[in-house]
Amino acid sequence: MRKRLLILSSFIVLSLGIDAQETAAIKWYTMEEALELNAKNPKKIFIDIYTDWCGWCKVMDKNTFNNPYIAKYLSDNFYPVKFNAEGTSEFSLKGQVFKNRKQGERSPHDFAIAILKGKLSYPSIAFLDSTNAPITYISGYLKPEQLEPVLVYVNEERYKKEQWDVFMAKFVSNLPTPKE
Repeated sequence: MRKRLLILSSFIVLSLGIDAQETAAIKWYTMEEALELNAKNPKKIFIDIYTDWCGWCKVMDKNTFNNPYIAKYLSDNFYPVKFNAEGTSEFSLKGQVFKNRKQGERSPHDFAIAILKGKLSYPSIAFLDSTNAPITYISGYLKPEQLEPVLVYVNEERYKKEQWDVFMAKFVSNLPTPKE
């Protein structure tokens, strides 16, 4: 039975002309894993900051991070991290220990407070450069067409050369248009 399902799913993928790479999900890392990988092979870190109770975080997972183009772009150009802003993981970054101090019912993690500069809002995304220094953060739900230019702007380090509005005026999306 398992062999039949594998053959059937392979047939569906091939008959629809879907590239296996396009169907791959994002390989999410923990902060600890991303920092370790970054020490060996420097690359920017993308951080999805969420909570278990956040409805818009779940919508962003389903609609934005499951988009094949976004998933591939993130996986190819960043170390993507899923970071629970109320989680209990503990790690060190640039000599500072980050942890959840468990103060109250919805106790925020030190790292969420630091990276979001105290403005806790979920979902949020944040970026670290290849030396683990913060680049920027954005709060709120982003659709694939809203996230794509942000990813390009950060990945290509356009933020060092031009203002966001100038970049956006000439940005051309590479997201596939939906088939009707």
